[in-house]
Amino acid sequence: MANTHGQNSKLRHVFIWSGALANILSEQTTLFVTCPLKLTPFLEQEISSLGFVTESVSDVGVSIKGSIREAMALCLHSRIASRVLLLLKEFYVRTPMDMYKSVYSLPWEDIIPDDGYFTVITSIDTKTITNTHFAGQKCKDGIVDRIRKHRQRRPDSGAEKDKTVIFLYWHHTKCSVYVDMSGNPLHRRGYRMNPWKAPMRENLAAAVISATVWAPYSMPFVNPMCGSGTLAIEAAMMASDTAPGSLRKNYGFMHVFGYDKELWRHLLLDSMQAKRECEAPRIFASDIHPGAIRIARENAKVAGVEEWIDWSVCDVRDLSLPDQKGIIIMNPEYGQRLGSEKSLEEEY
Repeated sequence: MANTHGQNSKLRHVFIWSGALANILSEQTTLFVTCPLKLTPFLEQEISSLGFVTESVSDVGVSIKGSIREAMALCLHSRIASRVLLLLKEFYVRTPMDMYKSVYSLPWEDIIPDDGYFTVITSIDTKTITNTHFAGQKCKDGIVDRIRKHRQRRPDSGAEKDKTVIFLYWHHTKCSVYVDMSGNPLHRRGYRMNPWKAPMRENLAAAVISATVWAPYSMPFVNPMCGSGTLAIEAAMMASDTAPGSLRKNYGFMHVFGYDKELWRHLLLDSMQAKRECEAPRIFASDIHPGAIRIARENAKVAGVEEWIDWSVCDVRDLSLPDQKGIIIMNPEYGQRLGSEKSLEEEY
């Protein structure tokens, strides 16, 4: 991927000293890295640039081999991924009871901590069951019953995704159980304190930029109608080699046995040491609304890249472009966001 930068050659060495952890999540298995629909070519290129070998590709993700350690690195460094799912088991089932028994057979006492809280999310497409909530509940029952047997107490569970997240995929007769290493989706970087109007998702913005021929160190990047600044900020994070996941304080992998705090600290330290200093802004963001620019600058400041962006309040028709050859990307309002003809007249 032309526009993936940073720790490409640095991800693997940190796993050597971390040692073998006596936990199921520390064993090599399949990691399924998801992304928005049809963006897998860009995700696959990014995964390769980070030093991983792709095993298979679908419309919504890429499969590689890895463990919790590789999942941690991907959560920190992938700009395009939505989630990193660690496969626990695949099996073939026909009934909810078959699924319950298969889920129960997994060593959940070695996955979810004693004081843990977990939630189950599902993707269900089978004639066997029409109520996806029931499928999720049977999966949850299997986890709870297994842990209660081994610990004489049950973990807390609910809908919140801020602790351990289990993903049940049941399509036709094939059923797969994953631990979601991301927790909340990875596009939630943590810098967008105010979204302005219908902003583009951060990982989609990164993929759009990656689809261009932009060379961050030699070409200007122009983002008219910048709104909350997502495109400009993602471009600045690329140019500065800022790890996209470095602002997040919470991930799913932090709430399972096998999480190595020291390894995570070293991954963050490596990413911070790899950041580039800004010599002169090559990213230009503008919007007709002063409020949008104010919000975009606040978001860029949280992301640590405000100085990489030249900000201006102006109508797109009055935009002055840099002399050098560069890239222009904008995400103007469209569809219902345009509003009525009267509102358009007032807006523009």
